[in-house]
Amino acid sequence: MTRKSNDNGRSFEFACMMELKQQIELYRKVSIVKNQYFYDVEKTFHDNSEDFQKSLLKSAKVAVEVIFELEPLIIEDGTDELELAFQSDHAGEEGDVRDILIVRRHLKWEIGLSLKHNHTAAKHPRLSASLDFGKKWYNIPCSYEYWKKVIPVFDYLKDEKSKGTLWSELPNKEEDVYVPLLEAFKAELERAYQEDPTLPKRLVSYILGKYDFYKVISFESKKEVDVLPFNLRGSLNQRDHSETEHRKRILEISRLPTEIVVIKYKSNSRNTLELYMNNGWQFSFRIHNAEHAVKASLKFDVQIEGMPTTIMSIHRKWN
Repeated sequence: MTRKSNDNGRSFEFACMMELKQQIELYRKVSIVKNQYFYDVEKTFHDNSEDFQKSLLKSAKVAVEVIFELEPLIIEDGTDELELAFQSDHAGEEGDVRDILIVRRHLKWEIGLSLKHNHTAAKHPRLSASLDFGKKWYNIPCSYEYWKKVIPVFDYLKDEKSKGTLWSELPNKEEDVYVPLLEAFKAELERAYQEDPTLPKRLVSYILGKYDFYKVISFESKKEVDVLPFNLRGSLNQRDHSETEHRKRILEISRLPTEIVVIKYKSNSRNTLELYMNNGWQFSFRIHNAEHAVKASLKFDVQIEGMPTTIMSIHRKWN
């Protein structure tokens, strides 16, 4: 992700926070936890042009309207104060992908939003000679066979890094780097799945996080917001305490996968694997260098290519 893309994402987070506060104040008391991350994204937001700020706020307003339709506990009558808080980027490393938390401590209730601006990536984890992805992702340490395959590749990259080599200067990065790492990664996933059949569920929990959330994506060029509820544990879309049903839509609980069907290369690609699982889940793993200069690590761009039909995508225009 480029610096500009990252800043736009942070600016969208701040816009959503401001719209949440403004709209919730019409119904009940609300406060924002002003941690260091709040002040960082506030500055990033105000560094943008006035026109772009207005555009972000428009898209955030539409997103908040959708969330209100699904979460009546946000705006129901009550004397308790609702709390809004940003999570730091560190939370994602600990398995929580939510950027904003909406909390009513009196009810021991909270929901979270994962916010994206102009991209749909689910996660960007790294591979390196010192990172045991199996232990980190699904708590099964990588095998000796995996390390035997990948260490020579990372040693090669470390040597090229010491020479100041650029990725574009490598003679054949696909066959020398991408393919050997993907082959080792693929074999390791298959081995771990044979060892522990619960791996699919834990792998998806790593990619999507250990808490239910709403994924909100703002597409600037289309002037559209997509809201996707990941209600995997049933904590989203709870009804309020009145006798009248205020939820505009009732969300089903989506089932996590229990089986891996196949892991294979994407058609006509040497840098992307596709993972097919049951219950409608499909992911792609594109390996790539995140910098111009060679480094002894690489990143995955993990995309959701298929989901259960119970995960609806709600589209709203905000022009």
